Amino acid sequence: MQNKFAWIKTPNEEWDNRKEMITTALESGINYVLDFNDHDKIRKLGNVNIIANNDDADIYLVGINSEGDGSLKLKQDSESKDLIEAKKAKSEGKTVCAYVKIIDKAHEQLAVKLGRVVDYIILVGTDWTIIPLENIIADLQKEDVNIIAEVLDLNGAKVALETLEHGTDGVIFEANDFNKTKKIAQEVIEASKIKYELKEATITNVKSLGSGDRVCVDTTDMMRSGEGMLVGSYSKAMFLIHSESLKSEYVASRPFRVNAGPVQAYVMCPQNKTRYLSELVAGDEVLIVNTKGETRTAYVGRSKIERRPLILIEAKYEGTIIRTILQNAETIRIVDANNNPLSVANVKIGDKVKVYIESNARHFGIAIDETIIEQ
Repeated sequence: MQNKFAWIKTPNEEWDNRKEMITTALESGINYVLDFNDHDKIRKLGNVNIIANNDDADIYLVGINSEGDGSLKLKQDSESKDLIEAKKAKSEGKTVCAYVKIIDKAHEQLAVKLGRVVDYIILVGTDWTIIPLENIIADLQKEDVNIIAEVLDLNGAKVALETLEHGTDGVIFEANDFNKTKKIAQEVIEASKIKYELKEATITNVKSLGSGDRVCVDTTDMMRSGEGMLVGSYSKAMFLIHSESLKSEYVASRPFRVNAGPVQAYVMCPQNKTRYLSELVAGDEVLIVNTKGETRTAYVGRSKIERRPLILIEAKYEGTIIRTILQNAETIRIVDANNNPLSVANVKIGDKVKVYIESNARHFGIAIDETIIEQ
């Protein structure tokens, strides 16, 4: 599952009003703006991607004042003007977005044809309960295109993001109300969350090791008790490693940190992908997971690799062996079956702990249907 996203259309108002709306969107995490004017002014507001039908746009838009929005009539006996323009723009190396108002069956078919060419497609309608959005999603599910629904409000965003099993990839809306912008931005965050079903595994082995290079992942978020990251020696079987959000008599709490394990270990990241801990650098996305399996995305602020004494933790769940290696220190904790942090200094054989088991193997961090043996 990929992260959902939101774009805004600027309202047809004076620059000062549009400026405030764009600023609110940026503060809410939305930095894609469909606007046909004042591009230089918009770029001064922050790191903004502009969608428009001119060459200085970051994403080239086809379909406005053309067949896509109904301004020009679709010709049945020749190739669509919008399709020709989209192909030309792609051949020039541009990132392209198509804009299609679903007026009738012919426009639905146009949307599918464009979706096989462009990078993004905006689907527009007056009533999402009767627009054949499901048909278009189904037809384009194997294509490398991001489907965006134009919505009027928060309820429309929820419908679009939940249509079929996966919903649209994103939504676009007119940013004419501060609260609407903030609420839709939050809904997009919620729709992007993956929930992992955590299992209870039984500790079968605890072994002190020598020193090795371990990684502390310092995030830009403050984690709470019960939150941490999924980490393990195997990409398909991971422990919930607790954050350093608890106070200790030895060191102050560092709620932004997970002392995650050695450099070769896997960590779960957004879109159900894994990374090696050694790969993480500032700005990378990681997944914060709580004891219920609920997730949120955080950014790496810094990754600290230091040589420290290590400990091997091994558990078993229904015949599946799960292993991880952690720093051998009292402040490093996994999570027990009662959702309590359990220090590696106190882990013993027979303890029940929270783990995540993946049914698929992984290749370059992506889950695949393949047999891979990790031991």
